[in-house]
Amino acid sequence: MDNAWSLKREERYQKWLSAPGIVFASREAEKSYRERVSRIIAAYKVTEPDRVPVILPSGPIPAYFAGSDLFSVMYDYPKLVEVWTKFHQEFEMDLFVSPASVLPGKVYDALNYKLYSYPGHGLPRVSTGFQFVEGEYMFADEYDALIKNPSDFWMRTYLPRVCGVFESFKLLNPFTNLTELPAGHLLPFANPEVKKSLQSLMEIGDEVAIWQSHILQFSRWAQSQGIPASKGAGLAKAPFDILGDTLRGTKGIFTDMYRQPEKLLAAMDVIAKIHTDQLINSANASNAVTVQFALHKGSDGFMSPRQFDMFYWNPLKKMVLSLLDEGLLPLLFAEGSYNSRLDTINEFPKGAVIWYFDKTDMKTAKEKIGQNCCIQGNVPTSLLMKGTPAEVKEYCRQLIADCGKGGGYILACGAALEQSNPENLKAMAAAAKEFGTYHH
Repeated sequence: MDNAWSLKREERYQKWLSAPGIVFASREAEKSYRERVSRIIAAYKVTEPDRVPVILPSGPIPAYFAGSDLFSVMYDYPKLVEVWTKFHQEFEMDLFVSPASVLPGKVYDALNYKLYSYPGHGLPRVSTGFQFVEGEYMFADEYDALIKNPSDFWMRTYLPRVCGVFESFKLLNPFTNLTELPAGHLLPFANPEVKKSLQSLMEIGDEVAIWQSHILQFSRWAQSQGIPASKGAGLAKAPFDILGDTLRGTKGIFTDMYRQPEKLLAAMDVIAKIHTDQLINSANASNAVTVQFALHKGSDGFMSPRQFDMFYWNPLKKMVLSLLDEGLLPLLFAEGSYNSRLDTINEFPKGAVIWYFDKTDMKTAKEKIGQNCCIQGNVPTSLLMKGTPAEVKEYCRQLIADCGKGGGYILACGAALEQSNPENLKAMAAAAKEFGTYHH
């Protein structure tokens, strides 16, 4: 590919660095902000910053650190801001941990959302995390409907199955065959169940706006203190995962790979185009830099190398290339291990993408792709939960020794974390300072 993507990328970097709209609390905060952003950008470019950046784990840890719990902050938005603020006052990091990872409980209750179980909704209130409720929410004979008219399929078939509030939408007529005289077409909106759904959706929209206002309140505060936002455009998924996670389910999509591979590939093409356009529009509206993918079903052992190329990697790569054309930076979170995938995934120009690894062997990853791609992650959640500060620090020291040479490494946890000994988080941050300094 040509070099135009890197020029667009640099524009995004410079806008992030220039901090438009941020009112800093002090000159020191402004200086700290620019140092942190410059450090992160240098790592993204696979060059040496002043030291290895460190990103502390996301998840509900701040709630428990402040003596609260996940259930409480899901429903009490001022409390959410309070505990996140306390966490960031105590721990030093190069990008702030957003509270947006905590679902607004009132919204998901009102949606009657069936894809998640969470504290107070399918799980005990004392639970510390969420559970995904996989199911066959799209049937094997519905590929043609999805491919032909995805918006209609989503609105009148899929959403009624996964959100109770949308159940009445299966009574609606399709909007894609309207003519200039649509009066009769709109008759279903007189149905009491449809009216009830629409009223509920308006109330849900108001609740989302309240939740978002608190998220933005925290974001403004954190950046005013000199802690940058990650500048992401929302969460993205591989086309295979969109179908396999929330539509066909794991069993369904792996059956489709053998019984109707052409339909599966065609559906992924449709989904990839829609998803990519949405991500680009969102990124441009928010001056985003990164687009983070959570890669669920591409890890070692899920499928053969040939299947991985055909069904997982090639559709995902098309999305990545389209995002690169816009100057965006795909951050690919490889859940599980990708040891057998390393030779395949190193297909982009230097500094074009970030690979965020969970359980992949990091020394091998550095050798195979780390000269070309920024890599991050791999500090085990088990170590941060059950290890000692000395063990955490030594593990991080070894990671930096294996991956830090030449730049392009960010110290981070291998996955989201529900709870941890606070001293272990401090040991992780201290390791970056003590062992991650580059001498230029």
